Amino acid sequence: MEQFATDVLAFIRTHPEMAALVIGFTAFAESFAFVSFFFPGFAILVAAGAMVQAGLIDPVAAALAGAAGAALGDAVSYWIGIKFGHMLPDAWPFRRHPDALEQGATFFKKWGWPSVFIGRFFGPLRAFVPLAAGICRMPLVPFMAANVISAVVWAPALLFSGYVIGTIARSGWSIEQKALAAGAALAAFAGLVWLSRKIFKTG
Repeated sequence: MEQFATDVLAFIRTHPEMAALVIGFTAFAESFAFVSFFFPGFAILVAAGAMVQAGLIDPVAAALAGAAGAALGDAVSYWIGIKFGHMLPDAWPFRRHPDALEQGATFFKKWGWPSVFIGRFFGPLRAFVPLAAGICRMPLVPFMAANVISAVVWAPALLFSGYVIGTIARSGWSIEQKALAAGAALAAFAGLVWLSRKIFKTG
């Protein structure tokens, strides 16, 4: 997958006019339950943010495409949950990863519709909470509201994190200043990971 991500980023560099389409597809795949197991979407989106900082990608088009792709990925997962929920435990890839579906269902049952928003920001849950929402027959309107709002926040946030990384890398700061900024970013990320685990354990 690392080589795949490298190839995707190289394609964006050589074909910047296709960047929005690639970013939209990446966000869709990262949010779609049947692909997210194997797709390095998170890394690609963060790296795309560094390309925004370098002036290779239009930031507005990238953010809109990422948000649209993410919302569509969740919507398709939700629809599959409604239509085929009873069949999913016996379907690939859940035959091999039954815990993924179970964790998504547990989280959704604990938190209800806010789980669709919250789950977007935590990798272990991102693609499976919408599927669980469909299986549990969550009403469409609150699902889509949480889905779209979270997508509009999530995609630009990933691109922005890459933008910050690109800014640090290209700055004229000393090594100590770069290390301090990188340490602060890592601390913030570690805090989010801790919070996600805390929330899930309470579920």
